[in-house]
Amino acid sequence: MFTTMTGTVLTLGGGGFSMSDDGSSAIDDHLLDLTGKDVPKVCFVPTASGDDGGYSQRFTEAFAGRAETSVLSLFCREPWGYADPRVLLEQDVVYVGGGSTANLLVVWRRHGLPGILAEAAANGTVLAGISAGMNCWFDASSTDSFGPLAPLDDGLGFLPGSACPHYLGEAERREAYLGWVASGALPEGHAVDEYAALRFVDGVPVEAVCERPGRPVLRVERDGDGAREVPLDVRRLTGS
Repeated sequence: MFTTMTGTVLTLGGGGFSMSDDGSSAIDDHLLDLTGKDVPKVCFVPTASGDDGGYSQRFTEAFAGRAETSVLSLFCREPWGYADPRVLLEQDVVYVGGGSTANLLVVWRRHGLPGILAEAAANGTVLAGISAGMNCWFDASSTDSFGPLAPLDDGLGFLPGSACPHYLGEAERREAYLGWVASGALPEGHAVDEYAALRFVDGVPVEAVCERPGRPVLRVERDGDGAREVPLDVRRLTGS
């Protein structure tokens, strides 16, 4: 369950370099701006994809020339090999890729990442992630880690409540999430569409942004026997 955390987390429901044809992304630009550094250190953590090499290469290419990039491979993939996860304490941004939320959580716990990431965030590192990389920070989430969409209730708990990425971008996401919040299978939480993101500071949502028009970010709450959506004000980013 959520306990008060210190630090900044940017949660992407979709978008960023991994959903861009050319790697450009106004949300990723915004993420770099949050560090206040001209050339920030950014480490990509592709655990949820099994450290997919192509995914990591896309990250490196997208951030080349504007960040000092690295990849933390917990599966010992070449050319990175294994690194002590405490290298995350040296980063300005930790960017978590998409894939299987369930697998990510198991591997991270085995390698001691939850404590390291909490320490990094408290020291000023911006935590960020897309899809599974959004889900992992919350108490609970909507995931397709098991094939069909299902509720998952053992997230890291850095952020309160539940999460649903790809809210309108993937069939059945919205209907399933509303049903789980209504039934209590998932706690109340936040739904973020593709090409949108929600930033938290010390566990509190402070800013919703999007890089394409009409991409919502919502608070989803129980309402009697159902659930209701409370739209947040979303700021359209310009740039990439």
